[in-house]
Amino acid sequence: MAIVTQPTDADVTAFLDAVPDARRRAEGHAVRELMERVTGAPAVMWGPSMVGFGAQHYEGRASSGEWFVVGFSPRKAALTFYGLFSAYGPENPLLAELGPHTTGKSCVYVKRLDAIDLEVLEKLVRTAWGRRRA
Repeated sequence: MAIVTQPTDADVTAFLDAVPDARRRAEGHAVRELMERVTGAPAVMWGPSMVGFGAQHYEGRASSGEWFVVGFSPRKAALTFYGLFSAYGPENPLLAELGPHTTGKSCVYVKRLDAIDLEVLEKLVRTAWGRRRA
């Protein structure tokens, strides 16, 4: 079975500009800039609500296909980051330095971008990007 979420030709700027909450909209633009700067890759819409950078082959127990290396979504409840886990999983020591966040199966959730350490976020993105590209 293939992953349903695929890259699209949708305009990332238009998607971020349409985020209803002004703070979350600004956070989305800031995260996009950070991830583009760190990865050197352009932002691409994956499905209707995820912004991804790069692509890699994915093999899971029930699915396989292409998935972005790192990405995010400016969701109403929280900024959701994808691809930041390393071999440590959610126990990654850098996550302890990030600031207020929660984790899910493969996501990091942040309520407010201004409440976390952006240098640590940048390190997490850089580490994830380097690990996946190696």
